[in-house]
Amino acid sequence: MATLSWDGSAPPSGRTETTRELATAVPGLRLRATAIGAPELAVTVTGTDRLLLIEADPVGATDELPARVRIDWRLPCTGATALWRPNTDSRWLPPSWSTPREASLAAGAPIGSLVGAGDAALCSYAVAEPVGPVRIGEGVVEETGEFTAWVEQQGRLRLRLDLTGRHFSDTVRELVRWWEALSTVRVPDEAFDPVFCTWYARHLEITAPEVERLAALAAPLGFGAVIVDDGWQTPETTRSYATAGDWEPAFPDFGEHVQRVQDLGLAYLLWCALPFAGDRSALGRRFAGRHLAHREELDTSVLDPAVPEVRAHLVARIGELVGKYGLDGLKLDFIDTFARCGGDVEGVRLLLAELAEVLPAGLLVEHRQPYVGPGLWPYATMVRATDCPHNAAENRQRTTDLRLTAGPLAVHADPLTWHPDESPTEIAVLLQQVLFATPQVSVDLGAQGPEQLAALRFWLGVAREHVELLQRGRFRAYRPELGYPLLESADGAARAFGRYAPVPIEADAEWSLLLVANADPDPGVRLSFPEPPGRVTVLVHGARGEVLSEYVTDCGGELTVTAPRGSLLTLRR
Repeated sequence: MATLSWDGSAPPSGRTETTRELATAVPGLRLRATAIGAPELAVTVTGTDRLLLIEADPVGATDELPARVRIDWRLPCTGATALWRPNTDSRWLPPSWSTPREASLAAGAPIGSLVGAGDAALCSYAVAEPVGPVRIGEGVVEETGEFTAWVEQQGRLRLRLDLTGRHFSDTVRELVRWWEALSTVRVPDEAFDPVFCTWYARHLEITAPEVERLAALAAPLGFGAVIVDDGWQTPETTRSYATAGDWEPAFPDFGEHVQRVQDLGLAYLLWCALPFAGDRSALGRRFAGRHLAHREELDTSVLDPAVPEVRAHLVARIGELVGKYGLDGLKLDFIDTFARCGGDVEGVRLLLAELAEVLPAGLLVEHRQPYVGPGLWPYATMVRATDCPHNAAENRQRTTDLRLTAGPLAVHADPLTWHPDESPTEIAVLLQQVLFATPQVSVDLGAQGPEQLAALRFWLGVAREHVELLQRGRFRAYRPELGYPLLESADGAARAFGRYAPVPIEADAEWSLLLVANADPDPGVRLSFPEPPGRVTVLVHGARGEVLSEYVTDCGGELTVTAPRGSLLTLRR
């Protein structure tokens, strides 16, 4: 176990370290770079005084291990309210002695932001490395009141620091654009279509007729795709992965079944737990001894992607599955398990790259938190919030984190699910919570009443009609320390807000369409404008899409509209 560092310093490496102090024009910022296992260090610092790019290369070697580079910095922790990171954890300000995190291809992303009052970014930062692993330490030093951070990786290290004090969402978005410039990724429009998923609705108790029944109900509601989750490859119904890995359909006449679903106008995606070789599978026997670990609680081994034969088999089997049955997409699950079991990052990258080479262009591929980093973008079209069934607020926070960091990928909600007796209003609120993500739903559609279906149909229609604004617009998240009580997206002259607490909404002056989804019990939606918008048409739809009010008003600098929980307020001028 590494020595505990009370002042936030990286744990000692036990190797030769060469450190250079780096001068900047930013008051209070202390910055330095260290070569680990190298006698010299080449460093450049470029950019403005508050938007810096630091590039550091180790020169030479002092031992047989690969040289590493560390950059650390500290600044006064004044006015700080949260430490935003792409992890699914709280936004608290951790102490400097907290355990460092690691971002790599298979887990996490090397980015963060120290957020201050008014959502100002006191310091946002990102490392260019798309594969990693990158070790990251962050926290507040108790003795000095400073925020300290360090990043470390093998070989050359490129770090961007943004200390401009702009809204943290804007600074994070620009850092993500920096990542985007490093690779070309094309995501088909179909990746943004609402999805029906079988998992929470049926778990492993699925059959071809059951999938087709649900698909026939889903299509007219506005869904564009069906994900057939775990259960298609096994007759077993227990929560076990003992048969995972062979990927042979348990449904009879599988190709004809897939075609029947596609004939409804739905894309057909199939779940696959890529790392698993179940204890009772032929794959497990074939690759015995060529795995990273055995997960006894899951009845499966985790394959080693660094083994060429393992990669070749998985690529051939999954490629054959897609081609033989004409699948439209894959849900690739548990990729983060490779990292958790000590898998080689390069092996994971090779597996995904080799698989991408045999899959048809435009195939839909879903990844899931926490494997969200930019190194995975070329191998996916969408990324989903990690499991949080029945937890609407958590789903909102997780999809928000993804919207900030997913770059070109479509961000999908964890499938929404609810009790059969849930009210239409609360169903609407569930969909409002993930307004700025692609909605996924997983309930027995045949068990829903007319009013429940009306709420679902209306809000899926909103998602489809305003997909550019809601899912591809310029996204901004407010108050991360409070769980994002207000979200905003802008596209041209259109604006959309998600209101999750009784907070006022400040609109800019450039809108012609303004949407507010009110998920809070407070019905008094208060809006303010920098300039009086003049004559405005006000329309309020209820949770099921029914018109609650519609009128024209002359608006000054403020406007309050009654819009109940679960409703949609639309302003036009």
